[in-house]
Amino acid sequence: MRLLLISNSASPGEKYLEKAGDDLAKFLDNATDNIVFIPYAAVTYSFDEYVTKVNNALGHHGIKVHGVHEAKDPIQALRHASAILVGGGNTWQLTRMMQEQGLMEVIREQVLAGVPYSGWSAGSNVACPTLSTTNDMPITEPQSFHTLRLIPFQINPHYLDAHPSNHGGETREMRIQEYITSNPTIYVAGLREGSRLLVEGDRMTLLGANPMRLFHNGEEPRELAPGEDVSFLLRV
Repeated sequence: MRLLLISNSASPGEKYLEKAGDDLAKFLDNATDNIVFIPYAAVTYSFDEYVTKVNNALGHHGIKVHGVHEAKDPIQALRHASAILVGGGNTWQLTRMMQEQGLMEVIREQVLAGVPYSGWSAGSNVACPTLSTTNDMPITEPQSFHTLRLIPFQINPHYLDAHPSNHGGETREMRIQEYITSNPTIYVAGLREGSRLLVEGDRMTLLGANPMRLFHNGEEPRELAPGEDVSFLLRV
């Protein structure tokens, strides 16, 4: 199994997929033809616009994606994909549409068979067992919270340490503490912006410039450094 799970598409001051694009190009290697892109997390712009945006960002790497919404038979398109990319946006809409079209099962089957999978933000969320650690507002209702289960732990993308001044609400860490209290066996990886998780078979490495904050019930949160082998999370 090969995964590249990306926290965000662009940090402030960067072009879209600027940092992640280099890693994506290396990750996809020869799989630059027949790449299927799932744009269903887009809400305030069209799926066609999303495909164009991704192609404009990755074209100089020799990467061209094809929107799954353009296919007459989305399931067959995924069965013949050389790689699968899932873009960020609203995780609730993404999950609902993937479930309604029966895409969860075929994507999982293809990825377990060795087809490379990469997603950013919402696309990383749906690689987890559930969408429960998304930051997104539930603007629509999926059939269930269950997603692809490509990894056995949860990701919280765009993880932030800050508690804004004059803000009386919960911090991100407090929200995750609530989750692990209710789900005591599940690890949650707070994936800061500019960070990516690379899975190659039974090995997983943290890429990027920022450490990852790891949460588990009954344990103090801990920091994992960029470049660190974090393969143990594939076996939790």
